Amino acid sequence: MTSSNINNHPSPLIIYDGFCHLCNRSVNFILKHDNKKIFRFTPFHSSFAIKMLTENIEMPKGNTVILLLDGKTYTRSDAALKTMMLLKRKWKLFYPLYLIPKFIRNGIYNIIAHNRYNWFGKQNTCINPPFEFKDRFIL
Repeated sequence: MTSSNINNHPSPLIIYDGFCHLCNRSVNFILKHDNKKIFRFTPFHSSFAIKMLTENIEMPKGNTVILLLDGKTYTRSDAALKTMMLLKRKWKLFYPLYLIPKFIRNGIYNIIAHNRYNWFGKQNTCINPPFEFKDRFIL
């Protein structure tokens, strides 16, 4: 898959901070609850993500998780909530959070994103994905 056609890929792709403990825990949560194995992942620091973000100037930069799905780019709280919706089952209970105005949701998201290393920790290297999930990571 090349970066030029990544936004049209049928599987949701999550671009995340591989050095952040909160982000890695979130990826592990998704892997655990993604029964249909639809999600793919790439850390911001992977050669794939760097190339894709460099080639696509419309892609967001900065303190946000990115979800690419069906030609659309979701960031911040929209990415988190859309991911929960795609997990199905009880995680759809988060759907009413869409009723909270986006500027409030993203304001809370921005506070957490800005403080994530202080609150949750940071590692010096990006974690290698668990062996049984290696095929779901693009590095």
